[in-house]
Amino acid sequence: MQAIKVENLSKTFRVKRKEKGMKGSVKAILHPQTEEIRAVKDVSFAVEEGEMLAFIGPNGAGKSTTIKMLTGILYPDGGHAEVLGVDPVKKRRQLAYRIGTVFGQKEQLWTHLTPYDNFRFFGAIYDLSEKETEARIDELLERFALEDFINTPVRNLSLGQRIRCEIVASLLHRPKVLFLDEPTIGLDPVVKENVRELIRQMNEEEQTTIFLTSHDVGDIEKLCRRMIVVNAGQIVLDDSVEHLKRHDPQHSLEEIIVDIYKSEED
Repeated sequence: MQAIKVENLSKTFRVKRKEKGMKGSVKAILHPQTEEIRAVKDVSFAVEEGEMLAFIGPNGAGKSTTIKMLTGILYPDGGHAEVLGVDPVKKRRQLAYRIGTVFGQKEQLWTHLTPYDNFRFFGAIYDLSEKETEARIDELLERFALEDFINTPVRNLSLGQRIRCEIVASLLHRPKVLFLDEPTIGLDPVVKENVRELIRQMNEEEQTTIFLTSHDVGDIEKLCRRMIVVNAGQIVLDDSVEHLKRHDPQHSLEEIIVDIYKSEED
């Protein structure tokens, strides 16, 4: 069964243009000019339930825009998307109860609160009873080894500890799909491996569908069987990680990905 289905999804942004210097600033005010940038161009793909997919590409390729459309944050200009059979545009609130998101570069936790208080807050947001929230916190507390800092304000946590708490907050309501946007960015190698293992464990034990974007090839190679590469808003490759490595055994996966990026630039 498909957890995510995307057909000809497109998104265009209108941005202002400004020439250099004071003259350009004045001109931009008196005679504003804009241009259209197609961030996503007729993208189509599907993700099976329980699959772990790497959705990758260079900066500005359209990855985050796609995630925002799949979660209902942005509305597409064209095409159609379904996540767990729900249209993110029409039923964003309903969908929010069934998905989780972690953005490695953006905090969703209240930094002046402890992780425990944050988890209680998120439990209330997702309409969990106090009993359900406490039971889920206890379960994830042990699995993610948060005991030593569960009552420490988030602002005093290390980056690795915060990321673990971010993931726990996104899993409290048992989402069927988890969107991870650069979840290991800035982490040291040991913490990265711990986070990967936790993600892999959640996928195996709860069959959570993982939609991952990352510039870290280790995330892709150790978590995902399939990889979609996008560039300039379009899909340029959709293949299994294993097939790519077998097809070019003399190069590492990182080298293969770099070659794909370069070939598209040419």
